Amino acid sequence: MATTTPSSPPGLSFPPATYAKLSPGPFLLAHLQSSSSSTGAEPLRPNGRRPREGRPPTIHTGSLSHADGSAVVRAGDTAVVCGVRAEVLRADDTPGQHHVDLADDVSSASAEARALGLLVPNIELSTGCAPAHLPGQPPSALAQTLTARLLSLLQSAHMVDARALRIWHTPPASSSPTEPAPEIKAYWTLYIDILFISLDGSAFDAAWAATVAALSDTRLPHAWWDVDYGSIVCSDAVSASHPLPIHRAPFACTFAIPPPSPSGHPSSPRPLLVDPDALEEATCPGTLTLVLAVNRDVDENEIWRVERSGNAGPDDVGQLREALSVGRERSGVWSAAWTKRSRN
Repeated sequence: MATTTPSSPPGLSFPPATYAKLSPGPFLLAHLQSSSSSTGAEPLRPNGRRPREGRPPTIHTGSLSHADGSAVVRAGDTAVVCGVRAEVLRADDTPGQHHVDLADDVSSASAEARALGLLVPNIELSTGCAPAHLPGQPPSALAQTLTARLLSLLQSAHMVDARALRIWHTPPASSSPTEPAPEIKAYWTLYIDILFISLDGSAFDAAWAATVAALSDTRLPHAWWDVDYGSIVCSDAVSASHPLPIHRAPFACTFAIPPPSPSGHPSSPRPLLVDPDALEEATCPGTLTLVLAVNRDVDENEIWRVERSGNAGPDDVGQLREALSVGRERSGVWSAAWTKRSRN
C-alpha cells in the first residue's frame, strides 16, 4: 500500500501593500536596511526613490477664471490648488491714523499689513484628498497647523510688497497755503484659499509653492476713492489692473527622519528622506523643514527658516549640513519648475 507524505502547510505571506498597512514601521526599515546592505549603495525607499530623491513638481498658473490669482501645484500624488481673492478693507474700519509716508520702506509696510491682517491664508483638507480627511468634516489639527505655519512664513518672509496693498487718495487743493497730504483710504486684503485635491505627504511644501505661484499670478484692479460716492471704486477693465509686486520667494523642503533600527545602535546615522510620502510621514518620528532661497548668480542659498517637528532630529552637524545641501538641490528643482510653469 502506497503511503503519501503529508505536505507542509503553505507559509503565510502578504503582498507588500498589505505588509505596509499592517506594520508600516518595520516595512520601511526593512526596505532601507535590505537595499543598502545587499548592494552597498544608497538605501531604496518603499516608493522606489533614493533618500535624496524627490518627486518632480509641476506648476500651472491662471487655472481659476474667477480668482485674482491662482495656481495648481503637483508633486507625485500630492496635488493642491490655490486661489487668491482681493477684497477692499476701508481704512475707517481699522484703528489708527493712516497718514503714512509715501517713501515708506518695505519692512514698516509689512508690519502694518501684519497688524491689520491683510494676508489671510486658509488650508482646506476636508475634500476627500486622503482617507483621513473625509469631505464635510471640521478643520483638522493638521489643516490648522499648516495654516498657522503658512501665515507665519508669509509675514516673516516679506515676499509680498505690502505697499502695493494700500489705496491712496490725495484731497483736492484748497485755499490753504499747505498742500493736502495723501492719505490711505483703504487696503487690499488678500484671501489665500488652498484646497488639497490629493494628499500623499509633504503638504507644506506643496501648499507653500502653490501660494507663491498664485500670489505671483495675482493682478489687483485699479481702485480709487470717489469723493461723490464716498467709497472705493474699482475698474472692471483687465488692462487697468496691475500685477502684485513679489520679491524673491523661497521654496520649502521637508525631510522625514526614520526611526532607529531595533537591531542597530540607537546613535547610528539614519538617512534623511527628502519629500516624504504619506507612509513615511506616518512612520517616521520626526520631520525637518528647510525654507531656502537659491541665488544662482553667486551660487549661494539663503536660509529663511528651519522647522523641526516630532521627537527626532538630525543625528549630528554633518547630517544637518547634508540636509542643507539636499535642500538647496530641491529648491533648485522647485525653481526650475517655476521657470517652466505653464499658464492656462
